[in-house]
Amino acid sequence: MIIYNVTTNIQESIHDQWLTWMQQKHIPEILATNTFSSARIVKVLVEEEMGGVTYSVQYVADSKETLEKYYQEHQAQFQQEAMQLFADKILSFRTELEVISEH
Repeated sequence: MIIYNVTTNIQESIHDQWLTWMQQKHIPEILATNTFSSARIVKVLVEEEMGGVTYSVQYVADSKETLEKYYQEHQAQFQQEAMQLFADKILSFRTELEVISEH
């Protein structure tokens, strides 16, 4: 199992708009690609020096190959939409995580 993790710092001025968009539009649309079996949003509780609010959005894929398919077929359009809506008011980085065991 692979977790595609997108960590995003959001300026407080657009926080509510971003969170609503993520929950009601963005995540449902990504899940509709049938690439990921689930997703969750978690709030990062460390206070950032740069300010804002930080979230980690974790999408679960069954394999690295499935994630690669997402990159090739869908990622660009989703990133473009986020940048059009929020431009320089968000800062994101992506991480791929492999689940070794769950207890």
